[in-house]
Formats: sequence, structure tokens, C-alpha cells
Amino acid sequence: MKKKWWHDKVAYQIYPKSFYDSNGDGIGDIPGIISKLDYLHDLGVDIVWLSPCYQSPLADQGYDISDYYKIDPRFGTMEDMERLIAEAKKREMYILMDLVVNHCSDEHEWFQKACQDPDGKYGNFFYLKDKKEGELPTNWRSYFGGSVWEDLPGTEKQYLHVFHKKQPDLNWENPELRKEVYKNINWWLDKGLAGFRIDAIINIKKANPFRNYAPDREDGLCSIMEMLKEARGIGEFLGEMRDCTFKKYDAFSVGEVFNEKPEEIPDFIGEDGYFSSMFDFNETIFGGSGKGWYDCKQITPDDYRNCCFESQRKIGEIGFLSNIIENHDEPRGVSRYLPEGDCFPESKKMLAALNFMLRGIPFIYQGQELGMENMSFSSIDEVDDISSLDEYQVALDAGLSPALALKAVARFSRDNARTPMQWSDEANAGFTTGSPWLKVNPNYTEINAASQLEDPDSVWNFYKKMIALRKNPVYKETIVYGTLEPVWEERHNLMAYYRKGDRTLLVIGNYQRDEQEVTLPAPCRNILLNNYPDILMENSVLKLHGYQVLVLEL
Repeated sequence: MKKKWWHDKVAYQIYPKSFYDSNGDGIGDIPGIISKLDYLHDLGVDIVWLSPCYQSPLADQGYDISDYYKIDPRFGTMEDMERLIAEAKKREMYILMDLVVNHCSDEHEWFQKACQDPDGKYGNFFYLKDKKEGELPTNWRSYFGGSVWEDLPGTEKQYLHVFHKKQPDLNWENPELRKEVYKNINWWLDKGLAGFRIDAIINIKKANPFRNYAPDREDGLCSIMEMLKEARGIGEFLGEMRDCTFKKYDAFSVGEVFNEKPEEIPDFIGEDGYFSSMFDFNETIFGGSGKGWYDCKQITPDDYRNCCFESQRKIGEIGFLSNIIENHDEPRGVSRYLPEGDCFPESKKMLAALNFMLRGIPFIYQGQELGMENMSFSSIDEVDDISSLDEYQVALDAGLSPALALKAVARFSRDNARTPMQWSDEANAGFTTGSPWLKVNPNYTEINAASQLEDPDSVWNFYKKMIALRKNPVYKETIVYGTLEPVWEERHNLMAYYRKGDRTLLVIGNYQRDEQEVTLPAPCRNILLNNYPDILMENSVLKLHGYQVLVLEL
């Protein structure tokens, strides 16, 4: 494998609206991010990915972009962004932005012009169909519920939106549209951006010709996934985008890729892949149900282990996955992957190490390094996220009581990850001097950065140790490029694997409260990481405390 500058890096995702507010308006901003760069640098972060901060009406929290060349005034100015890139460079850090090009906002100039002249140049930037009374062009359901078709204002046509109705899909079949997208990507890379996280990219290729599929709910619609399963030829678009943009700049690109076919993996992230890396979503999609969130199956420790190993086997040494515990679209990982009632510092550290030591690029989401947890919602009125509001209605329609519907939605709500970052035990968790745009998690008095920085046994300091181990010249080659070999897979509530390179490391986690014994296959030379102050080992028999995790050199 050709070594690349990003292979040994540690990435950190910032959700700008909730990270740090510098001016007291209740919304996080770019000057706030600049003021916290040293915090990230001290942790050991190399790459910082910002969720969208482009100009947007925020119908879907910035994933509806009305101008790709402007920073939204809520978040700051273009000068602020340029300063952020420059300040990061001084610290040998890299800034990524979100690339959202499956759709734009209905307030974007292109869409406005399409409304004025649907048969003209900009009408062809979107998917437009003639309106037929009482009949939709197709019966596809959008990700946020309801039909993907909406009336094009002032015309006798309808437009396609696989997400929110304020997010019209861009027509990637049109070379003129693609040219505009590449022009914008290169404009940002010229500014010194290190690359992009690429949003919802699998959706850019639609199955032609458009047709209906068997309905899967009472609404007579079908999941958009049915159409995507039939879509062929996305590689032509992605290869062209790579060659016209990222490749020229040696930029880092990480794709939000779902439903890739195994034979396509080398094309996506192989030696000359469309992307540098792609996220592993195997754990996040586990237990999903076509009926809705209320019907999702709870993941167990054994399920979590099996999901991780399945992804690792699938990728092998083809390329690099980007490994996550959580992101802005998922609930908090510690609340999701640890059994109910078992969310405490030791178990949080165990989950962190089992994920962090996997082969691939570790991505930390803001607050994950503190062990931030899911929010407790007392009413649906406290929920902001549009997909959560839709799923609440789906649960009610399925016959759940409001209390049970809220409980089902609260488990998976994207708001869990979007509550303000917990900086201190001061008012509003030190996030803002104003009124926060989204309620702060009340547990900020116990879980916050200020107290954890001072505590050598904190979750934050454990993350710092993991990052230091990954960068340690003695072990770096093994941790970054070494193979991953699962071990003891048949053991209940145990997750263990070797990382083998010029050294042999064993990563082992006891994924339960009760102690568990294992016999080591070789003598232990070094204890590189331990989330407990002690280790119980006699001869080669290792007795693990509840939720103990160890990284051993054998």
C-alpha cells in the first residue's frame, strides 16, 4: 500500500452550531472553534472536520446549502474561515469541510432560476417531472417521510427531493451541473482546505428509468433504498470527481457510503479509489427496521463485536475505513453500545479502546472524548431534529402511546449528539453566555471538559493516552498498517483482536460487569493501555475486571 499523509492521523468532528459560542447568541461559531484549537491539539487531534457552516436556511441544520461560496453569518465570515485554516496549519492540523452535493437548498440561486424557467438551463440542474393530477411520478418515500415529489412553485411540474422538501436533488446526469460542483470543490481546496467529508453521496445516482416499487407501509410508498439498490454506474461520477478535484491536491476525502457492494470496495477506497477512506456504519445500521425506529433491535455486546469484525474482514488490506462510535446523525455511542445501566467511566473507556485500536482512521465526535451521553427528553416539544419528529409520528401511527413513541425516538434521536458541548460546570455548560439554541444536557455538572482535564483518570485523559499510543514511534507502524486478527470470537461478552506488524499487540475488552478469565497465548511483554489501576494475571491466566480493556504487547 502506498503510504499517504492521512493514514496515521486522528480526526475529530465538530458540529459548529453546538461546539463553542464566542459571541453569546446561543449558536456555536467559527471564532469559537479557533479559540478551542489548542484544546484539540493538546488531545492529539490532527484532522478537524466541520459539519456544514455554509450559507443555509437550516431546514436540515445546514445540510441545505443556499450558497456554497459563503459562510453563514450565524457562524462567522469567510475571513474567520480563512483564519481557522491558517491557525490550524500553525499547529500542523488540517481542516475538512462537509461536501453536500446530492442536493442544495430550495433557496439556492440555481433552484430559484429553475422555478422561473423550468425548461431552461437550470431546470436541468434538478429532476423535474410534469405534474399529473392525482398521480405521483414514483411512489418513493423520502428519508424524512412523505413522498419525494413536491410541486415546483409557480409551474406545472414537480421536483425530486430524497431528503427534506427544502433540499431538491441535483441532477448529476447533467455534465454542466457536475462542472459547477467541481469548480466549487477546487475553489475551497485552493483556499487551503485539506479535503472533505462527502455527504449522502450514494444518492447521486438514480436508477433509470424511474419506476414504482412495492409499497412497504400503509402510506402506499416504498423506501428510497429500493430504487438505490437498482442504481448502476455511480463510479463514473465519483471517478470523474476524484480526477477533477481531490487527486490534483492530494486532498483527503472520506465518503458517507451506505449499501456499497463488496466487489465495489476496491473502487471506493482501494489504491486509486474514489475516496481516501469511507466510514464504517456496520454498527450504526445494525438492528434497523423498515417499519421505523420504534421497531429497531437493541444491539448487544456480541452484536457490536461481530459488526466490527465483519467490516474489518470485508475491507482487509484493500484500504482504510474511518471508524466511528458516533457522529452528528447518530445517538451517543456510550448510550447506544453499552448495556442500559452500565454507562460509567470504565465502560466508556473500554468502548473507546475497542473502537480506536481497529485498523483504520479513528474519528472522534465532539464530546465523545468526555463520554457525553444521550439526552433525557420529557416531551416531544423538546426535540428539534426533523427525522426524529417524523419517526415519532411513525411510531404513533403504528399504535404506540405518546410515552412509548417518545422513548423509541429518544434512543436514536440525532439531537442526542447535537446538544451543546459540555465545557464546564458553569451555566449552559460554558458553551454560551446567552440562551443555547438547543437544551444543554443536565448532566454537564458531572461530565465536562474542565473537570476531566484535571483528572488523570478521566475519559478525556484516556483518549489522550490512546492517541499518544497510536503516535508512539515504537508501535505506530503496527497500529496504523498492521493486520487485524479477531480472537476468542465464540466467547460471550468478550471482544479481542490482535494487531500484527513488526510488533504483536493484543486488544482485549471484557464487555460485561462480571469478571472474565482468559489464558494468554504468549507471555505479556508490556502493558500499553489499561482502564484500571491494576491487572490480575497469574502465569498466563488473565482475570479481567468488569469492563476492563487492555492493550498488551505479547
